[in-house]
Amino acid sequence: MKRAGVVKKRCGCRDPQTRKQLGDRCPQLRVHLKDRKGEPKLGKDGQPQWRWNSGHGAWWARYSAPPGPDGKRRQPWLGPFDTEEEAAKALRKALTVLDEGGIAPDRSLTFGAYLDQWVKGKKSLKDSTLESYIETVELYGKPGLGHLKLGEVNDQHLSQLYTAIGQINNLPEGERLSEMLRRLLAARALAPKLRLEDGETPGLKRKKPLSVSRIHRIHRVLSSALGTAAKTKKIPHNPAQYVELPRLPKRRPLVWTPERVARWEETGKVPGKVMVWTPELCGRFLDVVEERGERLYSLYHLTATRGLRRGEVCGARWEDTDLSGAKTLSLLESDDEDDDGLKSDPSWRTIALDDSNIKLLKAWRATQRRERLAAGADWIDSGLIYAAEDGSALREEYVSERFTAIVKAAGLPPIRFHDLRHCAATLMLAAGVDMKVVSATLGHARYSFTADVYTSVVPEVSRAAAEATAAIIPRKKTQ
Repeated sequence: MKRAGVVKKRCGCRDPQTRKQLGDRCPQLRVHLKDRKGEPKLGKDGQPQWRWNSGHGAWWARYSAPPGPDGKRRQPWLGPFDTEEEAAKALRKALTVLDEGGIAPDRSLTFGAYLDQWVKGKKSLKDSTLESYIETVELYGKPGLGHLKLGEVNDQHLSQLYTAIGQINNLPEGERLSEMLRRLLAARALAPKLRLEDGETPGLKRKKPLSVSRIHRIHRVLSSALGTAAKTKKIPHNPAQYVELPRLPKRRPLVWTPERVARWEETGKVPGKVMVWTPELCGRFLDVVEERGERLYSLYHLTATRGLRRGEVCGARWEDTDLSGAKTLSLLESDDEDDDGLKSDPSWRTIALDDSNIKLLKAWRATQRRERLAAGADWIDSGLIYAAEDGSALREEYVSERFTAIVKAAGLPPIRFHDLRHCAATLMLAAGVDMKVVSATLGHARYSFTADVYTSVVPEVSRAAAEATAAIIPRKKTQ
């Protein structure tokens, strides 16, 4: 069915008596032509001639759309436009979308209201991912751009938002804060129940600005939301795809060589943001965890040898394992601040399990069954491999906090829990595993990212191993 619409020039002037908008009836929209004598110029039909007043009003298009969810008639306006041709083009595009079975855009829908709708449709996500989506929407998307109409949001708006986010906790001295930055700061002050950055206490000001990787993660969420809007024809395209983001800093791992360990023991200073244990140090850690009878020993062993992300190991499910046949574990990939090679949309990957991990997983499953019997009716059947003692999901921060406490108590040089993933990559490469296999195991979207990050690590591991080997050879003291 072909649909019709109209193109009109309108303004916002109001009738002085009724205070109603004049719309296309405003006399200032038209300029009446006059002849040389100053009399109204008449056309062949005897009617006064006129032209549009280019300095007053704007062009708009209107058409009949299918009823909304409430069943009420809808006649949305498109505009404003500078020319009649632009309005007519927008009208043709909107009518084509409807004729092809698309959804008529709701011009009254704000970006904030749309984000609320979008998040509600993400209930199938695991808790930690959904939490991060809600955090992005409530702390950044809605306070920053939520007042705009969905169809108005463009790449410049998003760039301005990311600039303002980068100024949080790094306020420009002597400058007036932008309205957007004020809204962002107010949202953070009023959100005590939201988890902010890892290690951040709500209500307390962070000393460091939000990282570039954090801005990238915020962009991925907002881009996903706008991408869905484009796919459902609420907007013509995804403006987020045109945004130029700041480059992520490359954090190449540094190996805890004997020299660096000695320096750390002397000064207490860690030489880099991302540190990796040698195979010897990794083995010492696993020995300590096993000897202490740590409940999550299997989790730490799996992470250190197979390179899982924290969100992946905490979200892994028994139904996605095959411990007797293919000996594999399937994982739903999660976000990772250190991986700029992560795919934009989460996807599944399957990793192979070695015999030691299979043995530990089987023993852990038996332990979990005993915990289930002990919990009785209080057991929560989450289906997770690594769960709390009542079966509920582990708090990801607890896993990291417990890891840090174990490392400190053991007197090992410090690394983050996430750095166990780097340890796994280093162990695989030191063992001669092909770089492409390592990249696939880690779930990197680009092989080049894996090669760029880890190529410099292997020689250091090899040198550390050579030094350790030479040190244990008994020799007479020589010059």
